[in-house]
Amino acid sequence: MNDTDRQLLALLRDDARISVTALAEKLRVSRATVQHRIARLEESGVIVGYTVKVKPEAEARRIRAWMCISVEGNKAAAVMQALRGDPSVHALHSTNGRWDILAELRADSLEQFDRVLGRVRLIPGISASETSILLSTHKA
Repeated sequence: MNDTDRQLLALLRDDARISVTALAEKLRVSRATVQHRIARLEESGVIVGYTVKVKPEAEARRIRAWMCISVEGNKAAAVMQALRGDPSVHALHSTNGRWDILAELRADSLEQFDRVLGRVRLIPGISASETSILLSTHKA
């Protein structure tokens, strides 16, 4: 992957619906070059899909939070499996440092969010957690 590919990916991250013509103009290459590069990035698995960004107010499950999780011993795989099965867990990340797992949680109300926290904290193998509710997003 070269600088043109990285610039192309940055433009697509910003607006996946941008036209090939507009991409070509911004990158100062031909439309055919842009089409070829996109196809190559898709075929090689660099681009795995396209998505839609929705403003938080338009979504259900508007309560969002990050939960930092510490896991006992070698129970990370079991904890991850349990978290994957919870519909309120939107994303999971393994990390280094003090916390082993970072989970993005979503809920419709504070009451539901409280139930999610209680449920997650009871998963065997979780030794500690710290949760922060996301109040606003400044860059996505």
